[in-house]
Amino acid sequence: MKAAVLHAYDPTLSGDQFVRYQDVEDPRIERPNDIIVRIGGAGVCRTDLHIVEGQWKEKSDIALPYIMGHENAGWVEEVGSGVTAFKPGDTVICHPLVTSGHCLACRRGNDMHAAESRFPGINADGGYAEYLLSSERSLIKLPKTLSPKDVAPFTDAGLTAYRAAKKASRHLLPGQFAVIIGSGGLGHIGIQVLKALCAAEIIAVDRSDMALKLAEESGAHHLVKGGVDEVEQVLALTNGQGAEAVIDFVGEGDAVAKGLAMTRNDGAYYIVGYGGKVDIPTIDMVTSEKSIIGNLVGTYSELVELMALADRGVVTLATREYRLSEANLALHDLHAGKIKGRAVLIP
Repeated sequence: MKAAVLHAYDPTLSGDQFVRYQDVEDPRIERPNDIIVRIGGAGVCRTDLHIVEGQWKEKSDIALPYIMGHENAGWVEEVGSGVTAFKPGDTVICHPLVTSGHCLACRRGNDMHAAESRFPGINADGGYAEYLLSSERSLIKLPKTLSPKDVAPFTDAGLTAYRAAKKASRHLLPGQFAVIIGSGGLGHIGIQVLKALCAAEIIAVDRSDMALKLAEESGAHHLVKGGVDEVEQVLALTNGQGAEAVIDFVGEGDAVAKGLAMTRNDGAYYIVGYGGKVDIPTIDMVTSEKSIIGNLVGTYSELVELMALADRGVVTLATREYRLSEANLALHDLHAGKIKGRAVLIP
């Protein structure tokens, strides 16, 4: 099969070629519950750029060369001898984690903290290819209203945004405020999820005019241009108090400090983006009673919930399509901030 393969790290992201488009061996069924998926769409994520930089080499224990791509959807190509819920030709979306289902975390539905797992595209070969090895337990059948290329980024970007927005929606009431920091690929999904799940006013903060336009199209009530006085603008919109929930899809640079400054006392700051550090005096934590909450990608059941919203047209993805052979172009366009929403590779 054809695949876009990472052969070497590029810490400065300055090279012309991050991955090499080449022939590789097809994946093979190894266990009774294995399923081979023919890829119909593979999302291009900022995490992929972090992988190229080498940020994940100590965490994922992966040996180069390998195939990135952790946002995948397509059609069942082949099933293992023990598979009963799927058959060749079924249209599916892949939960990003493959687990046995036997550990206590799995049985509680908390897939992302499974005792044993593999994460295609992170610590195993992923979907920047024509075919992907997955598992019966990780797949969800798609309704006829949804095609793989249109929903593939929901498996990480959408699911991560959904998990954070769902947490925030549980305590947000009418008349309260939620801030979205970074309203691009993940943020525009988070805005739509908040609108679907609660009645809070949504403030989108971004330095990019393209991202702010996308936030407006996604239903944000207020737009704030980042870069200089975004904290003051948010405080002005929230009667000087700050927002009850701040969801930070950036998580690096000055976004963390500004996000905490935008969070009102007894409010919650949700960290989704990463790369920076949280630095806050303990006395400020005590006196403000702010909650700081980390967010990993969501569970299998949350992906089912998100697909229900997508099926109804409540949450949609802004996407830009590239051929699999154009993976380098997609990665460079993402790095340069040229993509409105999410990039999707199509074999």
